[in-house]
Amino acid sequence: MTAPVSRRQLLGYGLGAAVMASIAGCASPGSTAVNAAPTIPPAGGKVTLTYWSWLKNLQKVADIWNAKNPNVQVETVWIPASNDGGYQKLFSALAAHSGPDLAQIEMRKLPAFILVNGLVDLSRYGADDHAGRYDPTLWNQVSYNGGVFGIPQDSGPVGFFYQDELLEQVGAEPPETWDDWAALAGELRRAKAYLDCFPLSDPSIFTAYATQSGATWLKTHDDGWSIDMTGDATMRVARFFDNAIKKDLVTTAYEPFSPAWFSAAANGKLASITSASWADALIKGVSGAKGKWRVADMPRWGNAGYGSTYMGGSTAAVLANSQHPHEALQFATWMTTSQEGINTLIEHCGIGWSPCPDIIGESRKGPSEFFSGQSYNEEVFAPAVKQQNPDWTWGPLTQQTFNILSDQFRKQASGGTLVDAVARAEGEIMTAFRQKGLSIRKADHS
Repeated sequence: MTAPVSRRQLLGYGLGAAVMASIAGCASPGSTAVNAAPTIPPAGGKVTLTYWSWLKNLQKVADIWNAKNPNVQVETVWIPASNDGGYQKLFSALAAHSGPDLAQIEMRKLPAFILVNGLVDLSRYGADDHAGRYDPTLWNQVSYNGGVFGIPQDSGPVGFFYQDELLEQVGAEPPETWDDWAALAGELRRAKAYLDCFPLSDPSIFTAYATQSGATWLKTHDDGWSIDMTGDATMRVARFFDNAIKKDLVTTAYEPFSPAWFSAAANGKLASITSASWADALIKGVSGAKGKWRVADMPRWGNAGYGSTYMGGSTAAVLANSQHPHEALQFATWMTTSQEGINTLIEHCGIGWSPCPDIIGESRKGPSEFFSGQSYNEEVFAPAVKQQNPDWTWGPLTQQTFNILSDQFRKQASGGTLVDAVARAEGEIMTAFRQKGLSIRKADHS
């Protein structure tokens, strides 16, 4: 497992408040929140916590807690999801020394909030005592230099969703490896269908495949960051999909769950999608799909890498301006590790996969009528959680990294390659780090 990331390393040593504010995107220079070192003791009387989240109906979860904890009441406030405006609101609140006690923040976004000193280190309030109740891969993604900067709220282990009849038409079983996947894709092309799509505008999918392959793009060292986007694990994925696109084995014409995707899936022109556990709810929107889909394990990269990967994942983080971090941690851990908390999150908020390996949610147990009577959550996704890359580390410029990758990937459509696109993107990302005052170097493969 990679070494934990320190805030000092995140800052690249000596990064000033003005630069930290520029990374936040909207916090004004010198006005970032201060996460004071002394701990705040538990409140002596009744307190009310606020939780900003893009989960609608989250108050229904809070109401269960409120009924049992009269001295610690939780009020939820809906904000737009992540980059749709929610993060801007949070950064602005931090800059104004205001905002909620808790906020829903994606795991990949935590380092950006750490850079502006916007989160409470929950290890000071006993968060480590709860670590054993969470998926260790997720816990690693909220832990930096011995600190804990968010409580895992949900994630997205990946599997292979497929239309059984379309595979049967070419006499195929779900692919066990990506080479099997390519062979099956060729058979389906001869049947005038695609096996899957590969969007050039959404690099998060490529990133998830590279993570499964064993890639770790960013690591920390005493003098800053090192980057490795052109190592064997990533290039394996880039070469594979360069070949798949060249041979027309996969379509780049649309993104997953776009109107064109739903049309192709409903009309027998798209046989599968490799996606996260939360894709099950979206697949149910395919016209006439009931009883036609099943779920299998994600294809593997031969003997390399891991059995699965993850797409998405969010946390319940305590913001630095909170005066009640002790109580906020109590609520966050109850919500994400109790049977009633998880069941209600699933029922009313439709969260992704539970971060607690022992509790997947009652509604996700047993056979699914829609998915051909298959108990796919227990058969596929519960094991997938234990087969993920534990060494992946999100960097502080994730959104900018995705934007750079997306711009480079689009060149593939006009004769470029993913291999070259990733190499160019790596150089641009290094420049972006340095422009923010962060120290970064190319990883040494010797």
